[in-house]
Amino acid sequence: MMWLVENWFVLIAVLAVSAVGSVATYRFYGLPSAKQIETIKEWLLYACIEAEKALGNGTGQLKLRYVYDLFITRFPAVARMISFTVFSGWVDAALEEMRIMLTQNKAIREVVKGDVA
Repeated sequence: MMWLVENWFVLIAVLAVSAVGSVATYRFYGLPSAKQIETIKEWLLYACIEAEKALGNGTGQLKLRYVYDLFITRFPAVARMISFTVFSGWVDAALEEMRIMLTQNKAIREVVKGDVA
């Protein structure tokens, strides 16, 4: 009991983190399924850009594994519900959108590739 009195702030911090996590989970799973998929696909575009920055061109399977690892960390419940084939299709669509963005937007190309073409 003395430990709790001396470390009350730890209990408050744990409760605050739990409350924030619960609210975020409730909001995400409270969205309609189509909205959840749209949110995931938007996040996948970000993850693909991060994978491109980290791994570069020509690393297709490695990039897919990198994005999948990020995905199961970010959306563990969704990762259990969808097949890897569906996920791979979503990643292919995100990669296609990323390629279009890289050809059309110089600022994004500089961030991802580190050069100006």
